[in-house]
Amino acid sequence: MTDYFIGLMSGTSMDGVDAALIEVHDAGIKTIATLGYPMPAELRKQLLNITHPGENEITRMGQLDNEMGILFANATLALLAKANFAASDIIAIGSHGQTIRHIPDAPFHFTMQIGNPNVIAEMTNITTIADFRRRDMAIGGQGAPLTPTFHNHVFRTVERNRIILNIGGIANISILPANIDLPVTGFDTGPGNCLLDSHMQLHFKDKTFDNDGEWASSGKINSTLLSSLLSESYLELPPPKSTGRELFNLPWLEKHLQKTNVGIAAVDVQATLLEYTAQTISQAIATQNINGGEIVVCGGGCHNKALIQRLKELNPHHQLTTTIIYNIDPDFVEAIAFAWMAHATMNKIPCNLPTVTGASKAVILGGVYYVK
Repeated sequence: MTDYFIGLMSGTSMDGVDAALIEVHDAGIKTIATLGYPMPAELRKQLLNITHPGENEITRMGQLDNEMGILFANATLALLAKANFAASDIIAIGSHGQTIRHIPDAPFHFTMQIGNPNVIAEMTNITTIADFRRRDMAIGGQGAPLTPTFHNHVFRTVERNRIILNIGGIANISILPANIDLPVTGFDTGPGNCLLDSHMQLHFKDKTFDNDGEWASSGKINSTLLSSLLSESYLELPPPKSTGRELFNLPWLEKHLQKTNVGIAAVDVQATLLEYTAQTISQAIATQNINGGEIVVCGGGCHNKALIQRLKELNPHHQLTTTIIYNIDPDFVEAIAFAWMAHATMNKIPCNLPTVTGASKAVILGGVYYVK
């Protein structure tokens, strides 16, 4: 039997909505179509603002919740048109939502993703599943990362150790040992694109990212600043752990710049941030004691040639490649994952990994908003 699901993802980079239509059948999954749907610049600005405490937050959040719902619905409709599918062909949409707060370590820890699923369901006439993270948190988990379950399903092999490295706004790894008796583990390593993109946008108003890492490559690494950045306590925490823009942001960077008390050219700050990103990822991988195998990269960071080259240099005992060699577009792995999670939810299959999130048990994720 063949069923069709759609996955929607808007990550910490907030550069648009990734939408994927997949086919799920007894032999596995197949990607039918993908679509990158742009996010209006003003909406992105408002989302970035609400990731930090500010005035009138509840009203602004409520309005943005509906705006994001409309954006997700429009992305879905555009994907259906591209693939020449009807809404009636789709079993369900899995919408991760736009994370605006992720506080996993507070006494009453919580996570918040917006993108009103009621709006998505009504505009598309497709059953919509959302709010994937909070059930895991309700039983003691971090609520993230969730995609290692999908990575385990699609990428694990007994032939070699494999590490899936997702470089979105935040970077995370999934450790898939070749020994099937060993558990899958994973966690957020720290910043992926978020610091590089934010610092780029601070100095170049017309650019949202450092193309191929060219600006960073033209600067020099400042060892004093790098040492300060590497002192961040999050890096020393044992897994399970997860993080977000609540920690790694421009005010955080400014504190470290003030702490170093030295004048550093903006281009050298960018060079240092790239090195910091590469080192934190590589140090996280090193802690897992995986001897050889593959590092398979996905997410927008896979296009940063300077970052990828540095990761190759820092991980000489691993073969570094991208998910494209396994016929999955690296830009849409997470959207495909949430389409697959929608399939899991509709079939009442638990979809979190306690060895990754720290939850007390595996549970069915997401709230279902039925239309039929």
